Amino acid sequence: MIVWIVFIAFVLVFLALDLGVFHKNDHVIKSKEAGIWTAIWVTVALSFSGVIYWLFNTGLIENPTGLTPNNAVLKYITGYLIELSLSVDNVFVIAVIFSSFKIPPLYQHRVLFWGILGAIVFRALMIFFGVALITKFEWIIYIFGVFLLYTAFNMLKGEDDNYDPKNSFVFKQIKKIYPVTTQMHGHDFFIRRMGIKAATPLFVALIVIELTDILFALDSIPAILAITADPFIVFTSNILAILGLRSMYFLISRMLEKFRYINYSLVVILAFVGLKMLFSHYIELPEWVSLAVISISLVSGILASVLIKEKTTP
Repeated sequence: MIVWIVFIAFVLVFLALDLGVFHKNDHVIKSKEAGIWTAIWVTVALSFSGVIYWLFNTGLIENPTGLTPNNAVLKYITGYLIELSLSVDNVFVIAVIFSSFKIPPLYQHRVLFWGILGAIVFRALMIFFGVALITKFEWIIYIFGVFLLYTAFNMLKGEDDNYDPKNSFVFKQIKKIYPVTTQMHGHDFFIRRMGIKAATPLFVALIVIELTDILFALDSIPAILAITADPFIVFTSNILAILGLRSMYFLISRMLEKFRYINYSLVVILAFVGLKMLFSHYIELPEWVSLAVISISLVSGILASVLIKEKTTP
């Protein structure tokens, strides 16, 4: 448990520094700053693979699935890349939510900070129960596999292209439960007008982003559980990918139109992981195969987006 406590403490300390020091004053996150922070978080996440090797080599962490240090590192990197790639779709939805509720760029980092803090808690719970289910009921892996294939199919059809947060069930329920105002009041989540306390668009956007992340976790958690059921690897790769999501949002949200083929990469990744789950008891693929499929899918989607010119209508 000491290793878990140290890792969680590291995350909490950095989050405190993030809001209390690095982003104490609200400011618009420019592409350069976002690029630097994205590079820092990717470096931290990949460097953590050395910690994974050390922990499994020395036996300082419980190893319920009997992984060798090398296999543990491969599974961690593969899981991290899966979570990072699926975050791209999350970035698109966050951009739509901010646009729908007219959240100024000045306050977007604050909303994402609290949103990701909540996401860490919810994902930790989902990982705990997901690992417990797969460990106790092996047949659950088939349900996860079918669910991922269904998600990939829906993504291929593009059913979420017309997503409007203001017409969502969540937003309608918030308005019924608590007064909502359309007025902004700095970075405050609540304001009091004429004796009535009301939620600002910042708070509404935060709740919608939080619940949207839970829906995304329904895809990402089963996806990484197809790679490994080791709880520490699943948790650390997931959390480090989430921590890098804020800077990634500010880096690529302005370039989403350029990456118009990246959704096809996500379809391939989800379909591959779903099939891997369905055939897990019959075919055992080496870890490098999963890593290669995910990497090639992402690179292919990015290259296709850059090299293939978009057709212009006359």
